[in-house]
Amino acid sequence: MTASSLRVSVLISGGFSGAYEKLLPEFERTSGIAVSTGSGASQGNGPHTIAAQLARGVAADVVILSREGLAELIVAHRIAAGTDVDLARVGLGVAVRAGAATPDLSSVDAFRQTMLRAKTIAVPASTSGIWLKTDLIPRLGIADKIDLRMMPRGSGASAMVAAGEADLAVLPVSEVLVAPGVDFAGAVPPEIQMIQIFAAAIVAGSTAIEEAKRLIGFLASPAAAETIKRSGMEPIATPR
Repeated sequence: MTASSLRVSVLISGGFSGAYEKLLPEFERTSGIAVSTGSGASQGNGPHTIAAQLARGVAADVVILSREGLAELIVAHRIAAGTDVDLARVGLGVAVRAGAATPDLSSVDAFRQTMLRAKTIAVPASTSGIWLKTDLIPRLGIADKIDLRMMPRGSGASAMVAAGEADLAVLPVSEVLVAPGVDFAGAVPPEIQMIQIFAAAIVAGSTAIEEAKRLIGFLASPAAAETIKRSGMEPIATPR
């Protein structure tokens, strides 16, 4: 097979997308491997989750998504055994409409009050939003006091804020930083923060194993670390 015919296909969720989009041209240039990319949510029940796409036969050699979503794919035997590699970790941040006043996120109580003052709060109906709805928001005692909108993707949550349809969105910092029309207001306080790990793995049945390994190796390499940091994530130096 010639270098020009080498190909690999990827399904990726939003959290790592900012870094991935910056890194991909360098990988294609140096490897000679052409990459096609589709997207989907790490978790959830909608038809556009990565799991749902794989289940209905969407072709992919590599998936990049939250550890929680990847764990579900491993249980479902969608992943080639032993190919999973952790790439980066990231916490949750708050998005406000571009130019809006920055809310107080300096403490747990300040975060709680900010959530209570918001008329509408948008979150992704994936890993972070599921955790917010089922864990943090009930712990804060505000589940019945706020209007929480679950959007299929993080991009949809931030788009609601950009359009003025929600006052806040809470999602991975790396997704806030690349979202148009919003400002990054700050991170969720550390005492109640959720740190997500985003990982890559080869899909069971892939016919591009070597190309997939090279892509994952590149994304996990020291050469990718600075770009990952600039995207708002912390690279994980040692693969799992």
